[in-house]
This record gives sequence, structure tokens and C-alpha cells, in this order.
Amino acid sequence: MNNTQLNATEKTTAPRMAPGSKEFNVASRPVVSYSGAQQNELLAALPREVLESLFEHLELVTLPFGKELFEFGGAMEYVHFPTTAIVSLLYVMEDGATTEIAVVGHEGVVGVSLFEGERAMCSAVVQAAGYGYRMKAQHLRDAFNQGGALPALLMRYNTALFAQMAQNAVGGRHSSIEQKLCRWLLDRLDRSPSNELKVTQEMISIMLGVRRESITAAAGKLQDDGLITYRRGNITVLDRSGLEAYAGECYKVAKTEYDRLLVDVARC
Repeated sequence: MNNTQLNATEKTTAPRMAPGSKEFNVASRPVVSYSGAQQNELLAALPREVLESLFEHLELVTLPFGKELFEFGGAMEYVHFPTTAIVSLLYVMEDGATTEIAVVGHEGVVGVSLFEGERAMCSAVVQAAGYGYRMKAQHLRDAFNQGGALPALLMRYNTALFAQMAQNAVGGRHSSIEQKLCRWLLDRLDRSPSNELKVTQEMISIMLGVRRESITAAAGKLQDDGLITYRRGNITVLDRSGLEAYAGECYKVAKTEYDRLLVDVARC
């Protein structure tokens, strides 16, 4: 199954933003299809009858670059299942400094809150524009409380997400700038339709919490080694296996946990 392409019918009926509004035009809400919803791997892993029971609550939405899905300390009104978009989970310090603690794409879900009134422990911002499905958090809580495949799947995914956050914390202290950059690029590559990433060095430095000059030097070294090519605002990965070898444990641990998640789901 191709997770990088939208169902043709859904693409032509994708919701449009109402003029001057940050909310989606409800009147243009498309009909959710089984094949379209399966572009998110978590939704695809659900038994067909469970997934179809969610259709009346799911809505296909555009997720533009920079859109904040929720902020630290705020209520999480919606749950988002990205298909082609990539979302960064960010921790923002009081002085405005930002560090990425995890990234979510077509393999996951953003904004799960299992308790009414629960507040966000981080911010979620769209880093690569695309599409996704959203539903009200209360509807997901209702479905979760019914038991079955959905809560089991969400708990497995939560374990994989925690592994990613833990590896980010470890890598932040014990990995070199080059290793961090390799890991960051690989995380996006896993969630992108091609080996080309539209991103600036300034954005990478903000996400990794390091100086831009450090990213410039690291990117230059990776380019000299033939692993990537870099032009202003665009990075092309030439040697993925080389990036993985360079990143080492910094990337391998979290990737292994996600791979194990998919194997466990396949056995269910």
C-alpha cells in the first residue's frame, strides 16, 4: 500500500479554508473512504469493522506548514492521524527556545488525550505540509473505552513513541552533531514520499537546539562524504545506508521499536 498518495476522490474533495478563517469549511467536508483512511498506518492496522465505525467521526483535512495543532498547556480538542503531513512535537522553554522531542507522520497519531480536561505536555506543529484525518478527542475516548483492537493499538504506539523520545534524550547528550543530523534526516525520510527534503539549516538548528553554524559544518561534512547534497532549502539523501551507519544507535533503537510495533500489529 502506498502511504504517500492521497485517494484520488479525496484529493479532489479536500476541504478548503474559509476566507479569513483558521477553521475548516465544514460544508466542504469530504466523504471518508476505507482506502483513504488506510494511508495512515495506525488506522490501516485496525480491523475493517473497527475502522469503518470511526468514519462518521473522521474528517480529511489539509495540514499547512507551520499550523499549530495544539500548544503546551492547552486543551487537545482534536486527534490527528497524518497521511502525507509530518508533525513535530516541540518543547518550548520560557525564553522561547525550542527543542523537538518527537516527530510523527503517516505511521502515527497526534493529540491523544484519554482523560477529559487533560492538558498538552508539549506543542504540536506541522513541519511538512500535507493531509491527515482528524476527529474530536472525545470521540476517540469513547471508542477507546469500548475496548478491543483500538486501545491495544494505541498503547503499542505509545510505547514506540516513548522509545523515540527516550532516544532523543540520550542522543542529545551522547551523540555528535553529525549523528544528530543523520538521525533527524532519517526520521523525515521515513515519513516522506521521496529522498528530497525541503528544509533550511536554520529550521534544523532550531529543532535540534544547536547553533546554525554547527549544522552548516555537519551538513558540509555529510556532503563531502557523499551522503547528501545540499542546496538552499533542499536536502537530497544520496546514501541512506551510509546515513544509518553514521547515525548508529542514535537512530537504530527507535526505528527497531517502530518495526516491532508493526510486526506485533500484523500478528493480531
